[in-house]
Amino acid sequence: QVQLVESGGGLVQPGGSLRLSCATSGFIFSSYIMSWYRQAPGKERELVASISNNSNGRTYADSVKGRSTISRDNAKNTVYLQMNSLKPEDTAVYYCNARRGLTLYWGQGTQVNVSS
Repeated sequence: QVQLVESGGGLVQPGGSLRLSCATSGFIFSSYIMSWYRQAPGKERELVASISNNSNGRTYADSVKGRSTISRDNAKNTVYLQMNSLKPEDTAVYYCNARRGLTLYWGQGTQVNVSS
């Protein structure tokens, strides 16, 4: 069955860095656009970053642009999100998303807390 398993979240001080990973299985990873979303308490889920299936296209939310890098390894069926210069407002549950046409898959999320 389809699985998207996020990891790498945790507690980090402001200014710190984290690398999130999303390991996937059960679908043709290299055919899907992969994205990271996040949802903070009391807020709607928002798109953080997306990467095309061949890594040629990447987009970022303005809130993380210049501080984050999305990447993927199609041989490992894994997508990553490197986040630097973390701020308290980056605190959220981060979700991995796979999209191809109308087909969507979601992971269960990983919590990121940015606090001193």
